[in-house]
Amino acid sequence: MTAKQKMTLIVYAPALASNDSRPVSVVHGMERVFPALRLNWRITADGHPVALPQRDAWLVEETKHGGFSLVCNGDENHPVMIYGLELPAASSPGGQAQFEVHVQMPSNAAGLTVVTDVLEAVAESARASWGQATPSSAGADIARQTKNWAANPQPPPRGLPVLKLPEKLRSPEIPHRLGWLNYWSVNAAKAIGFPDPNRDAELLSRARRTESGGWIVRLTDAPLDLDNPAHLEALLRAYERFPEIGGRAM
Repeated sequence: MTAKQKMTLIVYAPALASNDSRPVSVVHGMERVFPALRLNWRITADGHPVALPQRDAWLVEETKHGGFSLVCNGDENHPVMIYGLELPAASSPGGQAQFEVHVQMPSNAAGLTVVTDVLEAVAESARASWGQATPSSAGADIARQTKNWAANPQPPPRGLPVLKLPEKLRSPEIPHRLGWLNYWSVNAAKAIGFPDPNRDAELLSRARRTESGGWIVRLTDAPLDLDNPAHLEALLRAYERFPEIGGRAM
């Protein structure tokens, strides 16, 4: 799968507790909104899918070290997968460890039809503070905004602003970065000052509330393509509007 054919979703939530049910919940939530999807496979060390007839029990067993092992749909032509990691306290905003859930799915017509629902389902099942979904081609440039200047003295591409490392942010509710689709919980929206009816009319026209009262906000109608000047300008405007994102207002 090439970068332009893949959609990557990441959400950030409070760290897993002992016997936490969220790994199973996020998988169930994703299956609920993605028609015919069954994440009943794991991947072996040599890259082959193996069926999981007792998937939920296996997930419980494989939930350790703050995350959970990868499960997928077993379709090598149109792979869909999800897994969870722990972002340790030393690398996290406010010194609070985070539960970080990653999803990869095709950005074909079927994937684009459900990606907003998938982001909401995964984020809310994980009880996430924030998250985003972005085509991998644009996501690669956005990831380069987060800077460790000592390790990489080059500025971000395309005139995008420099974002602080997550551990430099004061609160887990502050998003690290923007994406094409953005999930902001009630607390995250409050932290960045969204919505302001006088300033956010355009964003509100492409936004919806979630069941928990958070928001899904889409920056552009079509999937974000930073080779498109209008899309790049939309991303730059959003960063200008929300200086808290990435710790730029600190």
